[in-house]
Amino acid sequence: MKRLGLASLPVLAAPMAGGPTTHDLVVAADAVGSLGFLAAGYQTATALASAIASLRVSTAHFGVNLFVPDPRPVDREAVRAYREVIAPEIVSLGAELGAETWHDDDDWAAKLDVLVEDPVAWVSFTFGLPDAATVSRLRSAGSRLLMTVTDPGEARAAAELRPDGLVVQACGAGGHRGTFDQHRVPGDEPLADLVRGAVAATGLPVVAAGGVGGSADVRAAIQAGAEAVAVGTALLLADEAGTRPTHRRAVMDPRATTTTMRAYTGRTARGIRTGFADRYDAIAPAAYPSVHHLTAPMRRWAGEHDDPDHLHLWAGTGLRGARPGPAGELLTALLP
Repeated sequence: MKRLGLASLPVLAAPMAGGPTTHDLVVAADAVGSLGFLAAGYQTATALASAIASLRVSTAHFGVNLFVPDPRPVDREAVRAYREVIAPEIVSLGAELGAETWHDDDDWAAKLDVLVEDPVAWVSFTFGLPDAATVSRLRSAGSRLLMTVTDPGEARAAAELRPDGLVVQACGAGGHRGTFDQHRVPGDEPLADLVRGAVAATGLPVVAAGGVGGSADVRAAIQAGAEAVAVGTALLLADEAGTRPTHRRAVMDPRATTTTMRAYTGRTARGIRTGFADRYDAIAPAAYPSVHHLTAPMRRWAGEHDDPDHLHLWAGTGLRGARPGPAGELLTALLP
């Protein structure tokens, strides 16, 4: 942190969209000298503004993570073909199929306006890079910027925008992989190798993420050149996390294993292996966010009916390191 100045504790609370990241989790991270990020993905700009205002009552030391929209059109025929294949199973559950959604920018422009009008300490980006004008607006507002990358090529592209640092995400990360091109199959290089590659390619400060299950993993990432490590899976069972009960039980199941999949959202993501992913991943198109919207009602249904087979159970390869308890204690226990 000597260059980034993120926090006194070099283990950060990564953003986990869709529920696990909560107000209390971010506050708990700050309380032990760490840094938490609000997960703005899937929220409206209005909800983000409300979350920021609520957090400011407790702390000014937090970040916000944004999903960068993909401007390229999805293959509509591929999505419709996938819909036809999975429809009978979803309907048989008593769940619904999501509507055809061909473009969703995740309220991008409005969220940027929120962050310019009410700037936060840090803004990070996932799924691609913002344009230079966006970088300039957020910098002028007073925010510092982090770009998520998954290989040295992406790191070099991100460096052209002169960010304050990079979040280098390896294949062991739970949830979506932050690759710029959703059609590309992400690499499987170890986290330490990716950190070394990104530092060598750009000279920028690095936050390492992906597959961290214990203090030895944190130590290895820092020895490879990272200034901090961000963890998500390690906090899924935290008292303050908003992880669904079905998801919590799956994480605690000693038989659980993780794998990468596109079946639920159309984007490569790592989660606990499920029957739905086993049955349909091989034919799932690279078509985020269309597939995400297609399966969203099924996933809501699964969460409400305690059905782990049809729920996206995002988790990384550090799964066995997840423990229940206060988030602050879990973060400090990861110190090398």
